Amino acid sequence: MPEIAKDLIEQIAFEARKSEFVDAKSGVSARLTISAYENLLATAERRALINNEKTTIVRISDFGGVVPSVTGKVELVYEGQQEGPGIVAHNLVGKAIRTQFVNYFPDPEKFRKQKDKSPYKKISNWFGDGNTTDLLNDMSNVDYEKSLKAVPGLLDLVNDFHKGVDSNMKLFFMEFALHGLAEFSLISKHNLTSGLQFKDLLSSMFSLPKAEDDESDSDEAFGSSNR
Repeated sequence: MPEIAKDLIEQIAFEARKSEFVDAKSGVSARLTISAYENLLATAERRALINNEKTTIVRISDFGGVVPSVTGKVELVYEGQQEGPGIVAHNLVGKAIRTQFVNYFPDPEKFRKQKDKSPYKKISNWFGDGNTTDLLNDMSNVDYEKSLKAVPGLLDLVNDFHKGVDSNMKLFFMEFALHGLAEFSLISKHNLTSGLQFKDLLSSMFSLPKAEDDESDSDEAFGSSNR
């Protein structure tokens, strides 16, 4: 369990206390962080068992297992109930990642007008060329490493700002960087049936239904979209 993962769990509680969707009168107890910590470990252990691996490290994608801890330990105001407990919980995790990201990597906001100087340029350009990366919930350690190292510039970014960390922590920071860039809207992140997909932000915004789709299928797809 990396220290940064513990910091993220704590940050989720902070974000919940600030959230307009969470009932401030009910408060956010320490039970949220305790339950989140246990569920995060359990998610990583489950994945290791599925892949018959003796060791593993907690991943950012394992934070999906923290969502039940959030929904079960906070009380929502009416607006939060309308939004949906699951969506609120995922948003809190995302905000925690965004807040903690600038403690480990340069603030992407500082490079909005100086994209040529951005340390994230190579990564965002690769996704801008139409490439995608899928990180599935139950990926083996080997496949997980292969997917992350396939993104040009991602390992270089970690090496530049976190020299000396071991190979497992490098992978953790590589995935953390992808999630952070998604939270700062440099790339996009989408839910798959069994994981997440990272891709270019603009291509996901302007994607159109396939020409062969009939009108009813297009209407159904549009109606079920959460974007």
